[in-house]
Amino acid sequence: MKFIAILAATLAAGIGSVWLAAALSFGVLARYTQHMLSLAAGALLATAFMHLLPEAFEGKADAHALFTTLLVGLVFFFLLDKAELWHHGHEHHHDDAAHDGRPHHGHGHDQSPQPGSWAVLTGDSMHAFGDGILIASAFVADSHLGLITAVAVLAHEVPHHMGDLVVLRGGSPNQHMALVKVSMAGAVTALGGLVGFALVDALQDLLPYFLVVASSSFIYVALADLIPQLQKRLTARETAAQIVWLVAGIALVTCISGLGHSH
Repeated sequence: MKFIAILAATLAAGIGSVWLAAALSFGVLARYTQHMLSLAAGALLATAFMHLLPEAFEGKADAHALFTTLLVGLVFFFLLDKAELWHHGHEHHHDDAAHDGRPHHGHGHDQSPQPGSWAVLTGDSMHAFGDGILIASAFVADSHLGLITAVAVLAHEVPHHMGDLVVLRGGSPNQHMALVKVSMAGAVTALGGLVGFALVDALQDLLPYFLVVASSSFIYVALADLIPQLQKRLTARETAAQIVWLVAGIALVTCISGLGHSH
């Protein structure tokens, strides 16, 4: 019975948070794309620095090893982006040759991939796996605590899933594909829950490293992709709006993370 409860709770937290984020991003807030970039940057940075990293360092893992993991993660996601851009450029070169030098307008292959998309999905999957372990651990201790943990996970995932969807939609107008990709990453929460239920004691020592790798992905995406898109010459009013939305993203995640820790 506890196994079924863990499966249901992790699916609800992992995928439910994505769909809730999509309802906000594609519906109510869809017209405010630039503001969403600022909100996403703030949410991702706050998720990393105010939630994931503190939680990772609360464990017994060596601080030097965790900082090394953070550095390696940042370099890894940089190289992943480079490989993605190189692969796209290589395919584009062959595409041009196939067209005998003639211009071809309006085709999808002319559009560069959005930097950070693979970093977001990889980090999201690692984070979701860690969340699944957390939910399973709480259920093993007490079913009521497990439900509270699942609700807290769902709540704190929404802001940064909004950021994920903004990043993925930046490289493609197909919002449904972005939703499918982030939902698949969110579904890894269930995998983490099932593995955590079976091996909760053994995986506790590795959980801080999952959290740090997830942090490195969110930091990389925010600083290497989202914030550079905001560094434009704008009016004082537009600049103020960017700052307000950036701070709103930070405040939203910080408040929700604080509520989760208080529970």
